[in-house]
Amino acid sequence: MDESNLEYAGFWIRTWATIIDTFLIIAITFPVLIFIYGWAYFDLKEDVAGPADFIITWIFPAVAVIWFWTSRQATPGKMALSIRVLDAKSGKSLSVAQSLGRYLAYFISGLPLGLGLLWVAFDRKKQGWHDKLAGTVVVRSGRSGRKAVEFSN
Repeated sequence: MDESNLEYAGFWIRTWATIIDTFLIIAITFPVLIFIYGWAYFDLKEDVAGPADFIITWIFPAVAVIWFWTSRQATPGKMALSIRVLDAKSGKSLSVAQSLGRYLAYFISGLPLGLGLLWVAFDRKKQGWHDKLAGTVVVRSGRSGRKAVEFSN
């Protein structure tokens, strides 16, 4: 990706990337959960069916996303759409701590009826609250004439 030709990735491309990632996580975790707990897993009233459920549905996705952000600058959904998550100041890859903060900030962004996630559609740099809290931007190669990305280095 040409670093001099980057623009901020907007709401809809980021939404599609999230949909792709969600389907991938479901395709990986549901067969394992069904193998361990059977089809009755989907009828359970508890939030967490047991330790394996907690690890598979909460820990595994967090570790996977953080690993992808730090090593590949993108989750598979973002890679499929040629968008990347970068440090907003330097334009470099995220640290593990920054990635963990961004991941946890997703929960804050989603709390007030998803307003922090919808913020991407209205923000000048297309940052959601999770991006602002973690100091990140999501970028793609410039194609549409949108605002070019500027890093302060």
